[in-house]
Amino acid sequence: MPPTTDAPLLEELTAAQDALSAFATPATGATLERIADELAKALRNGGKILACGNGGSAADAMHFCEELTGRFRDDRPPIAAIACTDPGHITCTANDYGFEHVFSRWVRGLGRPGDALVVLSTSGNSRNILRAVDAAGESGLKVVCFLGKGGGVLKGLGTHELIAPGLTSDRIQELHMLALHALVLGIERRLRHASDHAPTDAS
Repeated sequence: MPPTTDAPLLEELTAAQDALSAFATPATGATLERIADELAKALRNGGKILACGNGGSAADAMHFCEELTGRFRDDRPPIAAIACTDPGHITCTANDYGFEHVFSRWVRGLGRPGDALVVLSTSGNSRNILRAVDAAGESGLKVVCFLGKGGGVLKGLGTHELIAPGLTSDRIQELHMLALHALVLGIERRLRHASDHAPTDAS
């Protein structure tokens, strides 16, 4: 088969490159540093990270947490993180209460003051994510919002937020996952630094 001349798939890569250029700014970097500070502080104080999202964002939440509980690039102790992807909980809650309650009941069940909730919504308008953010606030959790399309109704409701550019959910999710990978690295560095400078028992 002769090669195509209009290269439509190359255009996808070019569009992703353009979105990344718009995203990779000093302001984005500074926001990620603040988020890493917040999450590392929660972990150092004995808290944990909860994460949730719908569809591809659920996969991203799960990916983020397994990088923390497992490993990222180098060996280190596991980091306390869990994503709301248990099909038993999700289907039970959706069946009994409605899908918009699947994350909020999970946050109320597992979240404790001092924990942090990371939510992902490419539209910023997911009702179940909005309820989760409300539940987190009521339970004393810090909230980090990864959003898209201007932020939607979730804009301004978290302790921290990062809004990715892009017109389609797939492009926004690509940037969210890149930011989450950078965040794992930032958390690791902060926890390692704290461990390296922890006081030792001189007895």
